[in-house]
Amino acid sequence: MSAKTKIVVLRMKELIYTAIFIGLVLFLIMLFLFMFRPGKDETTPTSDVTAASYNPGLYSASIVLGSQNVNVEVTVDAEHITSVALVPLSDSVAAMYPLMQPAMDTLAAQIVESQSLEGIEYPAGSQYTSMALMNAIETALSKAKITDSGK
Repeated sequence: MSAKTKIVVLRMKELIYTAIFIGLVLFLIMLFLFMFRPGKDETTPTSDVTAASYNPGLYSASIVLGSQNVNVEVTVDAEHITSVALVPLSDSVAAMYPLMQPAMDTLAAQIVESQSLEGIEYPAGSQYTSMALMNAIETALSKAKITDSGK
């Protein structure tokens, strides 16, 4: 047996750099596994499209602006959203809230085109107005949807 002892000197800075590098590599591997895994994300949009069944008609929800009420009306047929409108928008409400009608026009065009409330882009200057209008549109569409107990 040899009596010679071998001593290995490791510097603390090298150990820390190695540990950080290994940690980053593991993090990137986990990130790639989560990002590129096959999953249920591909089936979700098709199930939303097939699940969208409505009772045909005109449905409304109201927004209170100051002391005035403004109705958001959504017209649907059995399968599609046909129109979204802001009614009655009096002259005083139009003067006090000038972003309401242009924001509604932009949202209505996107909703009728995509037939969904997902992925709607808000106009740059009226995000909060658009969010209030979207809440009213969601309320009106929830009244129009056919529930499982209604079938």
